[in-house]
Order: sequence, then structure tokens, then C-alpha cells
Amino acid sequence: MCRYFSNHAATSMASHLKLGVLPTFDELPTFHEFKGCAWDVWGKDDELGTINLLTPEVVARAAQEEIRLGRTVSLNWPIHFPSRPVFGRKIPSITTFGKYGPTIPVRDDIIHINTQSGSQWDGLKHYGLTDHNVFYNNTPAETLSEGEMELHDPSEIDYSKVKLGMHNWANHGICGRGVLLDVVRYYTANGEALPYDPWTTHPITVAELEAIAKKQGVEFRQGDILLLRVGFIQRYYASTNEAKADLRGGSEKETFAGIEQSEDMKRFLWNNHFAAIASDQPSLERWPTPQGTQLHQTILGLYGMPIGEFFDLEALSELCQETGRYTFFFTSWPLNILGGAASPPNAAAYF
Repeated sequence: MCRYFSNHAATSMASHLKLGVLPTFDELPTFHEFKGCAWDVWGKDDELGTINLLTPEVVARAAQEEIRLGRTVSLNWPIHFPSRPVFGRKIPSITTFGKYGPTIPVRDDIIHINTQSGSQWDGLKHYGLTDHNVFYNNTPAETLSEGEMELHDPSEIDYSKVKLGMHNWANHGICGRGVLLDVVRYYTANGEALPYDPWTTHPITVAELEAIAKKQGVEFRQGDILLLRVGFIQRYYASTNEAKADLRGGSEKETFAGIEQSEDMKRFLWNNHFAAIASDQPSLERWPTPQGTQLHQTILGLYGMPIGEFFDLEALSELCQETGRYTFFFTSWPLNILGGAASPPNAAAYF
């Protein structure tokens, strides 16, 4: 498990938890070369990660404070998009057909998608610590199932084979106070051009995120679900079909803006104790990553924090601008996939 800096660090973290206070990033133990290992925070058998922060009290407070207008916004891009997924993922196939022929008005759908081709949550089985071949909570990769899973009796599921699966978040729900940091609007509200291209490698810094939160009048609190509008989907709508198709041109074309890979960013995400983080980009973090700095390893593998990508935040941005509010009630009910590595989010915001 995690290796502590010292016996004092272990005692300090235990004391924090007794008081209901989470340790800071610098109070967390290390795992080999990685600082900030949160495996001991919720116990060795935990499969929820930071979703543990979404307690009944946190959810109730968010609902009571944020749902005032009865207005709702979907945060899901249609599953058809992008029509040519990046990172080599399967092109979505959605077929509607007449079940009994063309003269009888009965229709069915058949949908074949990669759960990470479009709007998605990366689950705890998606990405671990690559040099050590373990997932969240020191789960050896070789102990988790692969291949097609044929299940017939819900009472006879071997849960050791579905450990860390999306069903855990699907049964709990990802519901609480959502916070939008609108990076695009921050830079372009007065008619200026966006100072970066969302389709090129560009880091979004902690200083920028804190400045945006301050301008929007947002103060973070424990259990917030953080959404970042960086600009991918806005650019997608404004681009030609040729440019859209070119995104699938291999690794040399897969260059995207995203949060910076830094110790400051790791501290920012952990010390604010977000329950989850998502953006409208194909990769939450700047891509490609500088050598040896992938944040997926820390966010998913060490924190157990859901990573959302390809969230459609365009309508949310407009409603936040209209209401002057950048906090809202957020819900997400992922697909109940036993042992699943990822899922479309089925997410919405409520004002």
C-alpha cells in the first residue's frame, strides 16, 4: 500500500479522518515515485474514490441551494460525435430499423460504441500506475477481468472479477454541486480572440483556474464537481468536415489543450477535495503529456477521482452567463456496467 513519509504522517492522517477533515496533498503518503497517494483515506476495500465525498448531506445541501428556477441543461454530446473518434477508438454505429418490416410501426435501435469515444467518465479501471501495473487502491491489473463477460444470474456474480467497475458509481450516482469554470468566456467575453487553440497542445494553469473562479465569484467547497470549458466542442462546431476528419489522423494530430501536468495542479485538485472533474476536451489534461507526467495516473490511480471528457458545456455556458451563476445542481448516472472501465455520463445541470 502507500508508503508514508514517516510514522508521524500516518498518525496525522488518522487524526484528520477522526475529525472528519481530509489530509492535504502534502500530508498524503507516497507510492514509489508518486506523491499524494490517497488509498488509505477511505479504506483498503474502497471502490468509490472521491465519490465518497458526495454524502447525503452534501447532495441535499446542493439541491436545496441550487435548484431555484426549474431550468435544466443536458451535458451530453450526442453519442454520434465525434463521428471519427480520436485515440483510435471505434467509430460509433447507431442503427434504427423496423422490427417487423416497413409496414408495421415498431422500431428498435442497435448501438455499437466505445464507451470513451464521446462524452464519458473514465472509471477506476481505465487508467492505473503504468510502471507498477496497478489500478486504484493497489489493485493488480492481472486480477481484473478482460474480454467479453457473459452473465446470466445477478445473484451469482463473482465480484472479484468486476472490482473497480463503473457499476459502483452507477449505483451511487455522481450528484452534488457542480461548478463551471468557463475558460473560453473568461478570455473572449469582451470580443478578444481565445489566446490558444483548443486543438493544439496547451496547458491550462492553476493560476488561470483560480483567476476564473475569482472573476465568476465562485468559492470551492468540499465535494464540488468541477467542469472546465476549454473550447474543443465550440471549435468542432466551427470547423469544416475535413478538419473534423483530420482529428483521426493518428498521434501526430492528437494535440489538445488541457490542464497542466504539475505538482501545483495535483495539489489544487486534491486540496479543494473535488468529487470529480470533467471538461469538453478529448483529454482532460494537456495532450500529449510531457514525458513521465500523466495526470491520469494520479487523478484516477491515486485519488480515485472520476475524469470526464467530451462533456458538452456549450448550453451550460450560455445559461451560466444568462443567470450570472456558475454553480448548479449536477447529476450523472453512468451506465450500470458490471466491471466497466468507462461510461457515457448521462449528466445534467439544474438551476
